[in-house]
Parts: sequence; structure tokens; C-alpha cells
Amino acid sequence: MNKNTMRKFFVLIVGMAAVIASQAAPRHWKAILRETDPEFFKTEEATMIGDNLLLFQRETGGWQKNTDMTYELTPVQRDSVASDKSRRDDSTIDNDATTIQMNFLARLYVANKEVRFKEGFNNALEYLLSGQYENGGWPQFWPDNEGYQVHITFNDDAISNILKLFDDIINGREPYQGELVDDDMRARLKDSFDRGIECILATQIMVNGEPTVWCQQHDHVTYEPASARTYELPSFCSQESAAIVEVLLGIPNPDQRVRRAIHGAMKWFDDYKLEGIALERTGRRGDPDYDVRLVEQPSSEPLWARFYDLENCKPFVCDRDGIPRERLDQIGTERRFGYSWYNNRPAGLYPLYEAWKSANGE
Repeated sequence: MNKNTMRKFFVLIVGMAAVIASQAAPRHWKAILRETDPEFFKTEEATMIGDNLLLFQRETGGWQKNTDMTYELTPVQRDSVASDKSRRDDSTIDNDATTIQMNFLARLYVANKEVRFKEGFNNALEYLLSGQYENGGWPQFWPDNEGYQVHITFNDDAISNILKLFDDIINGREPYQGELVDDDMRARLKDSFDRGIECILATQIMVNGEPTVWCQQHDHVTYEPASARTYELPSFCSQESAAIVEVLLGIPNPDQRVRRAIHGAMKWFDDYKLEGIALERTGRRGDPDYDVRLVEQPSSEPLWARFYDLENCKPFVCDRDGIPRERLDQIGTERRFGYSWYNNRPAGLYPLYEAWKSANGE
């Protein structure tokens, strides 16, 4: 076999492998709901998914979390989904729920002008507005909730996702342009957005009179950092705080309170970044040698622990026993592998921050 033939054979094998891989690993349902290609929303598949979303949508106007709604349902499945529409205890903004379905419905309406998708979207807006506390925050679940679900919830970007959505709608950004939302609703969203920012400013953790960052959740009455699940303790939280700062950076003509909040948070990120270490994974999930650990790596980009204790601002990890520990190898494999303990999300803020300072004469 000559070199040219070998090259063609190699290309053929690679191409076949890619096809097999694509067939063996279909897109995750969240990736489908995040689709942005206008042509996709003109397909029968997109319409089928949109009708599924309307079927899964609770009478509250919201959706439950962690549920694939993108496959073709059998009649039995459709009946089962429909029987849960009146539930009031599982509508949520956790784990991208509700906002991700709304984005899909908006794009579907723009592509097809089918009124049912517009109505579903606006019912969801009413749901989001109905859950906002007078102080501007949102709980994790509503209208029926319990325990830590009542806290003002920044965890997994819950409130940040709402505020970014509202800001996009208020400003008519794609796909929220046109008559999808009327002027009266945009005015209501603007009021809601402003109150949401007030809540963010009120909950920012102050240390010696200086603003720092936020906890994953805050008490909805006292604004104090609060616990959620047993391994989610009151703390300075880097990951969700980065999303909050991104929202603040998008506010035009920020007042001094917003400026101070941004500067304080960015100083905190800079003060508590972890340098010279990297997160290393070995083996494959399920294998005996599978592990995740921090290792020394002088050339690595900065990392941040997800949690820092409120007393000494030291990074910690935590198992389901609720006891904070210093190292990943001190907690069990279930939580060590099943949670994001370290992240580099604040790093993405630095270029945004520099551009913001330049634009605002800082």
C-alpha cells in the first residue's frame, strides 16, 4: 500500500470513527435546549420539543429541574407528564430550570410565530415575577417550598440567570425582540431587575466595612449567609459570586454603590486566588484508580476554591456529614467526585473588569 493510499485509508477510518462516535453519544438534552441555529427551530424536531416543554410546564408557569424534555413521548408518558401539571412543589430556577426552557420557546416563537409558544413563554415570565420577594431576591423553589429552599438563592446562578434573562428582554436582545413581550411587561421586568440588584447589594458580605463576595444562599429575612445541603455551609463562595459580578458589570451608568460592590468583589478574587496548583483527574470514573486531587503546578492558571470559611477565609471542602475539611482526600469519593470544589470562573471577569473600568472612567 503506497503512502497516498494509506493516507486515504486513514482519513476514511477517522471519518467512520467520528460518525460512530456521534451516533454513540447524542447531544445532551441541555445542549439541545441551548441551540441557537435559526434553521433548527424551523424543523419538526424543534416543534416537537417545544410542545413537550409546554406539556411539562406546570400550571405555576415554571418547570422542574434535571429532566430531559427533548425526546418523543409515548402516549403513556404524555399522560404521566400531564398528570403532574398541577404540582406546586417542584417549579424551580435551580440547575438552569425554567430559564433554559424559556429561551428555547422564545427562539421557537421567533422562527414560527406559533402563539402557543409565546403564551408559554409569557406564563413563565409571570411565574418568575410571582416568586420575587419584596426585598428583590428569589427562593430556589416556589410557590410551595420548605427548608433551605426559601433562602435567597444564588447557587448554580439561579438569580443571576433570571437577571440576565430580564436584562436581555428589557433591551430586546435576540431572541427576545419583536412582539414576544409587550411594553407593559418590559416595564414590570425593569422594576423587578432593579429590585434584584438592590438585593445583590444588600446581601454582599461586608468585612471590616468593606464589600467582598456572596454566599450561595442568604437568609431571606436577615440577608445573612445561610446553609443549604449539609455540605453547603455559610461561606464566601467564588463560583456564584463570579456570576453575580458579571451581572453588575453589565449595568449601564452604574452608581457608586454598584461600583463599590464590583471593586470590592474583584479585590477579594485577587486576594484569595490559589496559584501554583492545578486540579488533576486520574483514571476513569468507576475505575479503581479514578481520583481527583490538587497538585503543585507552578505554571498553572489561578484557581479558586468554591468555598472559603467566614472566619478566616480559608478554602474548605465538605462531605455530607457537614464537617469542613482542608483537603479533597479527607472527604469520601461520592462528594469528592460529585461536586465542583474548585473553579477558574473568576478569571473570566478580569478582561470584563478592565473594559468596564475604561468605559466608566475608573
